[in-house]
Amino acid sequence: MFKLDVLNKMSVEEKYKYMLIFIEDQCSYEKNALANLSNASAIINACIDRLNWAGFYIMRDDELVLGPFQGMPACNRIRIGKGVCGTAVAERKVLRVANVHDFPGHIACDSASNSELVIPIIKNDKVYGVLDLDSPELDRFTELEETYLVKCVEILNKYINWEEV
Repeated sequence: MFKLDVLNKMSVEEKYKYMLIFIEDQCSYEKNALANLSNASAIINACIDRLNWAGFYIMRDDELVLGPFQGMPACNRIRIGKGVCGTAVAERKVLRVANVHDFPGHIACDSASNSELVIPIIKNDKVYGVLDLDSPELDRFTELEETYLVKCVEILNKYINWEEV
């Protein structure tokens, strides 16, 4: 059982460690990828403060398609090389953007978003999608969030057969 009140007593890094433990626990006993991604987005949203969107885009026919998420309705499809998510896939690297309005070609799915962190999901040298976080705050994301969310994707890669998503 997930209890939010326990998070109130934790430091930021303790919350992130708890997030990883909880995601690993969820994925270790549930084999359905959609259920795991849905719970992962909810856990991330609960454990990381000051977000307005947390979720996944999954590769389908050379474009990113909206997957499980927490937040306002989002763009359904993102072409590779477009916006922060599409650029992260094209460059196969994590993108931490302090001000999305300064990012060339930024796609504004939610006008409240001001900063973004995108972690490509790469397994066996193939890109399967991205984990995307948005915040209404400028320069919200730090190396700490990047480090723990990369670990989150590593946990998901351990348990999820992306070919079945």
